[in-house]
This record gives sequence, C-alpha cells and structure tokens, in this order.
Amino acid sequence: MENRNRQSTNKDGFSVEYSIVGEGEPVLVLHGGHSNCDEELGYNELIAHGYAVITPSRPGYGRTSKELGRTIMTACDAYIELLDALHIAQVHVIAISAGGPSGIHLASRYPTRVKSLVLQSAVAQCWLTPDDQLYKFSQIMFRPSIERYVWGVIRVVNRLFPSFLFKTMIASLSKLPKEKVLPQISSDDRRQFRRMLNRQRSGHGFLMDLAQTGHDLTSVLVSIHCPTLILHSIHDAAVPLEHARNAHQQINDSQLWELDSWGHLIWLGTGADGMYERLFTFLKSMGSDAATNRSTNDCES
Repeated sequence: MENRNRQSTNKDGFSVEYSIVGEGEPVLVLHGGHSNCDEELGYNELIAHGYAVITPSRPGYGRTSKELGRTIMTACDAYIELLDALHIAQVHVIAISAGGPSGIHLASRYPTRVKSLVLQSAVAQCWLTPDDQLYKFSQIMFRPSIERYVWGVIRVVNRLFPSFLFKTMIASLSKLPKEKVLPQISSDDRRQFRRMLNRQRSGHGFLMDLAQTGHDLTSVLVSIHCPTLILHSIHDAAVPLEHARNAHQQINDSQLWELDSWGHLIWLGTGADGMYERLFTFLKSMGSDAATNRSTNDCES
C-alpha cells in the first residue's frame, strides 16, 4: 500500500504525524491501541470505494507529541487543526478500539466538522480501571521504558512461529474457543495479522489510553447528533459488546450491528464481508459534498 507520511506542527509547536492514502471523500481514522498512522486494516477497502483516508498518529504514538494527549480534548483540537491545514471542512470519522473515546469526543465537541461517526470494536464506556488485572499488567509491560523490548520479542516470535503466536493471542481477542476461530481465518487474514503485529508499538500512547478510557462517557455520547454506525462482534474479548450497546443507547441517531464474527479484529475472518457491506452502505447513505470536502490532491496542494 502506498503510504504518504507528512508532518504537521500545531499552533503550540507540537508535532502531529499523519498519513493520507487514496483519493476522494475524506475519512479521518482514529486508530486503536498500539497502532499509528501506518495502520492498514480496512484501508484497501476504503480506498477501493473512493475515500481518502487520513490517519493521524494519536498522541504518544508514532511521532506525534505526547503533550497533545494531556486530555482527549487537547488531542481533538489538534485533529481539527490538522483538518484546517489540509483545507478539509468536514469528514467521516472512524474510531477504532481504544480510539473510540477520541472519536466520541471529537463528534461531540466539533459537530459541524464531523459528517458521520463509525465506531468499530470501540471503547464507549469505562474500560479498564486500576483494579483490573489487565490494567496492572499493561502498566508494567507497556510503559515507555519497556514496551520496545516487549514488541521486539513479539516480532521475533511473529517471524519464527507465526501460527503459534496467533493461536496464543486468540483468547485476548475472542470469547470463542480457538477450535471455532481457526477455520474462520484465511491465509490472507494471517498475513494481515502478522503485518499488524510488525507495525505495532505502544510508545507513551497506550498508558495514556488507559488513563483516558477509565471514565464514564454518558454525557459525551448523548451530545452526539451526527449519524452514527456501531459495528461490534458479539464475541469480542478485548472490548466487550456492552460498549457498543451503551453507545447505541446513548446516541440518538445511531445504528448498531452486532456482528457474529470471530472477535475484536472485525476486518479479518469470514464475517468481514458482512461488516464491510454495512459500513459502505452507511457511508454511501451520507452522500458526498464536493463543495466542502476536498480530494486528496486538493489536500496536498
């Protein structure tokens, strides 16, 4: 995939790393945990359907300044400054996993800039708290002084024993037993999973995610008025289905599709085609406004 990275500097002198791929109506992707602007899952499909995909590395990830993540609202302001720099008046927003709260706050704070909101496997209520074992584990394994070595080991295992690593990680992604998951995963799915792991790092970002996803989002969710699509697997072990149901209950103009797919990574596996069908039916229903949404070529001029 062609990946055109750019650097932008916001008004306070901090850096926002981002990428743009594809041409057409702009979509702003707020990636999940351990990711960055080089994310790929679902991008070929968006490009094929005529969308320009803009992905900032969220604060603390990649080369985006961690200072922009001191609050979610500070980060949202930086995303809007990026859109201003690209001369984009309005975007569809896709918020993924731990990027869910960022998308939710962005749609709430800047209603005129967000044409629609899509939540994919997204955190949409209080997630991990200091009392949770996974929270405590993550505070140790993904602290900035250690995470590079953790991901280094993961990449070595991913290169030497990819099948073993995938099977080992199934329990963290799916509530289904691995015997039911494995037949749903093709060789191409496994290739995409390996590429995903090779891209991932935590930087300062994941601990910031943990600090910011431990809060109730009800007051923010109820203030969202843009059309919203919620896509979530009923078998998701990383972000429970209750997050999606809570978002649907609180957002007035929302659609919820509970997917009978294998787990958290809804872009992979036998259920992915159905997910994409619902996604592009929704985006197409939003229409296109050439007067307010510039093409990628316009953005880069």
